[in-house]
Formats: sequence, structure tokens, C-alpha cells
Amino acid sequence: MPSDRLIIRHATVFRDPAYYCAWPALVRAADGDLLLAFIRTEHHMYPDGAVVTMRSRDNGATWSEPVVAFDTPIDDRECGLTLMPDGRIAIHVWSTFWQAEHFTCLPFDAYPPELIRAWVKQVSAPAYRAEAARHGGWIIVSNDHGRTWSTPVRGPDSVHGGIVLRNGTLLTAGYRNDGGHIGIYTAPAPVGPWTKTAEVRCPTPTTHHFGEPHVAQLPSGRVIVMIRYTARQYDDRRPDLHLWESFSDDNGQTWSPPFRTPLLGFPPHLTVLRDGRVLCTYGYRRAPFGERAALSPDGVTWDAANEIVLRDDNGNHDLGYPASIEVSPGTILSVYYQKPAFNPADIHEHKACIMSTLWRVPGA
Repeated sequence: MPSDRLIIRHATVFRDPAYYCAWPALVRAADGDLLLAFIRTEHHMYPDGAVVTMRSRDNGATWSEPVVAFDTPIDDRECGLTLMPDGRIAIHVWSTFWQAEHFTCLPFDAYPPELIRAWVKQVSAPAYRAEAARHGGWIIVSNDHGRTWSTPVRGPDSVHGGIVLRNGTLLTAGYRNDGGHIGIYTAPAPVGPWTKTAEVRCPTPTTHHFGEPHVAQLPSGRVIVMIRYTARQYDDRRPDLHLWESFSDDNGQTWSPPFRTPLLGFPPHLTVLRDGRVLCTYGYRRAPFGERAALSPDGVTWDAANEIVLRDDNGNHDLGYPASIEVSPGTILSVYYQKPAFNPADIHEHKACIMSTLWRVPGA
């Protein structure tokens, strides 16, 4: 679809040459502010990241400075936001405890040798080794619209966050502990207890695996999950990496067999629009690199023929993870990370930053 007429503006939300910033999550707090969370670290694979938040009181036109919400001695590298009906907000965090072999087995040209040596030394130090028990999923909760946060408790991973079903149950989809498949997790409250309710299994486990899912509940009550499909011989520019999907009509207890959608890209974020249509936004890691979106009338059939190009100007494939919210009827704010690269062959030349696009949905 010719998309230029849909774009209102592009903006840089946060950029600091000292930091690699990526993997955002976005909700509207009960006080009306937009709350953005993302990971701030030194490099994509750096073994010590932190979750930071920013807020906007004008639908993303301006943003506060970043505030650290969660930071441990190991690598806090994924986050998702879940909004409760009573206004509480939960951040889901995945903390990674790195081993030296994670870095020594990287391709020789993945990072400069001096960085690899420094990271191996860092994760081999006794102080770092003493923090192994922090590895895994955590949840923190805010009672004041994302300004302060509770003591962390254990919980499932959730890249963009979960949902509260109409029956009051929290539901999220994870993948970190699910062996290449998608786990469906439920709880009565953010602090748990969390139960693995179901599993959506990848149909091609020898060649690909599922990951980085996102869930939404439709006006009909149906729950859908959209899933990243990744080759085990990793190459995120392959032509077969379409998003996969499954749905549940019993509040996540059972799920349809997963099916491939026509949407090429990842990972997904789902937004149920005010007019009942479903929006999926996702990164596009083949040239021309950028961010894309597609619409569905029912959350199952997708209008790939009229795919919306939010932007296609990134220098290389290090980008994506868009999260989108309808800031006013038919107007969408999508936040994502991209990495301005003046030399596309050098993916380490410039560090990633958080960007946004304000745009209009066709047909609204």
C-alpha cells in the first residue's frame, strides 16, 4: 500500500551514543500518560542491561528522561508491560546470566575481539558468578502509574506484556522456558501464582522454533497469539520467516493448531482498534529494512496485499520490536528500535535508539 499519505511524523524518542537501546513496550497508564519501557545497555550482547521507563503526557509528542525501573548485576534484557483494570502496571523482565562460552562461540566477526575478551572477563568474575540465581523471569508492579515499583517476584517472560481477560484472569505468552514452543501462562494477580495453562507447539521443531509471542483478546472473546518464527540455523533475513498464529475460544485453555500467516517479519505486536479491527506491527529485516503493519477484520485473516510500510530507511537489519497504541480514533503511535548506520556493512558503527512513528490507519 502507498503508505506516505498515512504517516504523520517520525521522531526519535531517546538516543544516547553511549547506550544501545532496544525492545520497547508501551501502555497507556490509568492517569492518561503513555508509559514506555525498554532496555538500555552498552551493546546488543552486553552482559549487563537495565529496564528503563519514560512517560509522555501528550500522546508521544514529548517524553520524560529515562528512569531506571529494574537493574540487577546480570543482564536484564527483555521487558513487557501489562495494565490491570484497577490501574496497576506490571513489568515482566527476563534476566540473563551469561556464561563465558556464550561469547567465545560467537562468529569471529560478530564483535571486536577486545569486546569479547572484556565480556568473558566480566562474566567470569566471582562477583558476577555469585548472581546466578537471578537468571530467569521476574515481575515488578507499580501502584502509581509506573513511577515506583515493588520488590520483584518470579513470573513468566513476556516480550511486550500480557492481557487481563474479561473474566479477570491475567494471561501472557512466553517462550524462554518452553523449548522452542510457546507457553501460555495465567495468574489471578501479577504476583501470581502463575500456572502454565497450555502450550502452542512449533510444527517444524527440527528446523525452526517459535518465540517472542504477543496476545490479544478480541471483542468476540477469542484470544489470539501471534508468534515469531525463527530458523535454528539463524538468519533473520530468510524469506520463510512469516509470523505464525493460534487462537483460543475458551480463555486460553485450549488452542487451535498454529498456522502460518502471510505476514513476513517479526516479532509481532497486536493492538485491537476501537473499530474492532486488529493491527499487527512488526519489524522487517530484509531490504529495504524497516517497520511494517497489517490489518485484520477478525484477527485471523490478514490483509497482506495492503501491508503498510511505516518506514523503510534503516541502514541494516538491526531493528524492530514495534509496540503500537491507538492514541486517538484511527491514529496510531508505534515505537520501535532502529540503528542509524551510515555504513550498512558495519552493524556496530552506531548504537540503536528508540524511535516512533505517528500514523493513520487506512479506512478509519
